[in-house]
Amino acid sequence: MNNYFPLILFCFSTSITPGPNNLMIMMSGLNYGIRRSLPHYWGIILGFTTMLILVGLGLGAIFAASPSLHLIVKWLGSAYILYLAWKTVSATTVSTAPEVRRPLSMGKTILFQCANPKAWVMSIGVFATFSHADGGGVLAQVLWISLIFTLVLMPCIATWLVGGVMLRSILTNPMRLKICNWIMGGLLALSVILMLRL
Repeated sequence: MNNYFPLILFCFSTSITPGPNNLMIMMSGLNYGIRRSLPHYWGIILGFTTMLILVGLGLGAIFAASPSLHLIVKWLGSAYILYLAWKTVSATTVSTAPEVRRPLSMGKTILFQCANPKAWVMSIGVFATFSHADGGGVLAQVLWISLIFTLVLMPCIATWLVGGVMLRSILTNPMRLKICNWIMGGLLALSVILMLRL
């Protein structure tokens, strides 16, 4: 923990790049705006931070000892995200009325982190890379790394949310909005397929 720059760079690069959380919060901003998307936003932050702490305190070691368990979680999570990608695409073809659809709640978003392969890779990767046996108490390291990751994550997720809101003002045409939702749903599915290759 002597040099924070590599840790911050890892946190930023993994948080700002496309993944299920970023694409879904962008879609939420596009469809519902910032205010209605705030529970989704905070669900990502709280859910991922909780995952970080649990992985740091030993969940990662359990997966390392039982690769088959990790594989099961990875495949089930990927199947769920593919389902959400299809739901995103199909919802825009059924109705474009905002009052018919609802953004993800905070609770559902927190639980969604368990199904997010990228979140698992990020949380396991940061502790595998930046925690040290001689770096002081385990709990202190876990909390410190989790705090830094969370502080970097917050503006990165907010950037995608604001990006979705900005797209909303551009995509006033229902057909263009539908095409955008198809593209974003496809990218969400693609992100899972690419994660499965890791």
